[in-house]
Amino acid sequence: MPIWEAILLGIVQGLTEFLPISSTAHLIVLRQLLGHAHVEDAFTVVIQLGTLGAVVAYFRPDIVRIGNGLRADLRCRSLASTPDSRLGWLVVLGSVPAVVVGATLKGWLKRSFFNVPSVAVVSIIFALLMLAAEWWTRRRAARGRPPKGVTEIGWKESLWIGLWQAFALMPGGSRSGTTITGGLFAGLSRPVAAHFSFLLSLPVMLGAGLKELYDEYRKLRSPVVGEPPSLFASGEQVAALLVGTLVSAVVGYLAIAFLIRFLRRYSTVAFVAYRLLLGGTILVLLATQIIT
Repeated sequence: MPIWEAILLGIVQGLTEFLPISSTAHLIVLRQLLGHAHVEDAFTVVIQLGTLGAVVAYFRPDIVRIGNGLRADLRCRSLASTPDSRLGWLVVLGSVPAVVVGATLKGWLKRSFFNVPSVAVVSIIFALLMLAAEWWTRRRAARGRPPKGVTEIGWKESLWIGLWQAFALMPGGSRSGTTITGGLFAGLSRPVAAHFSFLLSLPVMLGAGLKELYDEYRKLRSPVVGEPPSLFASGEQVAALLVGTLVSAVVGYLAIAFLIRFLRRYSTVAFVAYRLLLGGTILVLLATQIIT
């Protein structure tokens, strides 16, 4: 992969990972347009480690407090002894559904959904679900029910949002989009839903990225017939992977800052419209055979 393509894919990954419009969907479509033979390979997942770095950098104070709280819990053998440790355990709980689904259905998901037609359909479906979540938020407000803050997130809300995060394993679902949608249905405010969504991304993105790196290393040692070559098979591929990851980290940090500010003032309807337009455009491109 040329370096300029890695830079372009890194920019797209950084922008779309945190905006609720699906990074994997955009990468699959873009790689198809660039003529990549294996759009489902590990490159799409591994460069998410760059956006993981963006989350760590942006939410570093929160992560440090949560880490200290969890260590204190382990030392005193208690559970959720402080608000910070409680939030940490909620993040752990909310990560379970995506970990279980990803571990058990990874192969089936890649075979069934890592293709352009599925991206279009899934993008449209979850756009409509996000619109329904906005309607639910407005209905709650009309009934005089204030949105929930971070301290009001309990195990039910965490597990519920975690289930929505599992849907994001389908390209087009959008991890931030599905979790923010789940948060709105749970009664969270938009900024709080986004905040919890970003914290919830840490275990899943780290686990998925490291698992793909390990699989690529194993593939380098023992190539599998019929599968794309390992990302470590050539120096050019390694350089492209590093560049794409670094670019996605920088752009991802800016995207987080933008989305947090945006959701303090506006709803997610603009992203709903974009996702519907994206899905519709892909279907048109498929119908006209511009992409296959």
